Amino acid sequence: MKRDKLVQFMNGGVGPGSQSAALCWRMHRGRVEVLLVTSRDTGRWLLPKGWPIDGLSPAGSAGVEAWEEAGVVGSVREEPVGFFGYDKALSPDEYLPCIVSVHPLRVERLARRFPERKQRSRKWFSAAKAARKVAEPELRDLLERLAETPALLEPRAQA
Repeated sequence: MKRDKLVQFMNGGVGPGSQSAALCWRMHRGRVEVLLVTSRDTGRWLLPKGWPIDGLSPAGSAGVEAWEEAGVVGSVREEPVGFFGYDKALSPDEYLPCIVSVHPLRVERLARRFPERKQRSRKWFSAAKAARKVAEPELRDLLERLAETPALLEPRAQA
């Protein structure tokens, strides 16, 4: 399904691709911890993310990615906490610029068995350390802000 979305975009889209990420988090000893997963190809640390899924909101898509890539079960917030950009490698010489909306997902539990468990590693990091582990500068900045202001992860009150 993800490849179909990419092909659909490449054949008819103009501009960057759109993806959704789950910022999987928990409070541990009064500090925010973030769950990162490794990419399947390079093994670098990142947030679970992927292409939009038909019939789901961006937050819903992020929740599905969190389950598939990290075995996360929890509550995802519809409103993104931020955005970041990166270049998705399509081949060694071809890249697609992508804009990723980042949706906080408070982790309620981690499953032992999940679809990509044999393809990825997952690990909890403090928000500050997670910022040092990721490659994307805008995501790094977002994680650093969360380390200083954990309240950004909580749902905002409706006026």
